[in-house]
Amino acid sequence: MGKKALVIDDNKNNLMLEKDLLEVAGFEVFEAENASSGIVIARMEKPDVIIMDVRLPDMRGSEAARILRQDRETSDIPIIFVTASVFPEGKEELKDIANSGFIGKPINTRTFAKEVREYIE
Repeated sequence: MGKKALVIDDNKNNLMLEKDLLEVAGFEVFEAENASSGIVIARMEKPDVIIMDVRLPDMRGSEAARILRQDRETSDIPIIFVTASVFPEGKEELKDIANSGFIGKPINTRTFAKEVREYIE
């Protein structure tokens, strides 16, 4: 069975692109359009990896990650932040989140799934 991934992004185009790329690579993909739904799905499905936008409508991705890190069920799931914010201050808020990484937007469609897989292998 393939790995499970959760994609959290409020931009429907980004969400569908990331979902499609991961499904083609053999992932079972769950999706959420805001952080609150993503946290619920993460607790329910226990994905192997979470791909999350930093700017979400209900809270920052960094805040959602901190909530996930405090929960025993989700504390070890790798979180990959996908964001266009490549400035140092954008990365600064993410650097203290354990077991996390960063992929800049626009994503490279040829390498995206491989980059994601590197966080879980």
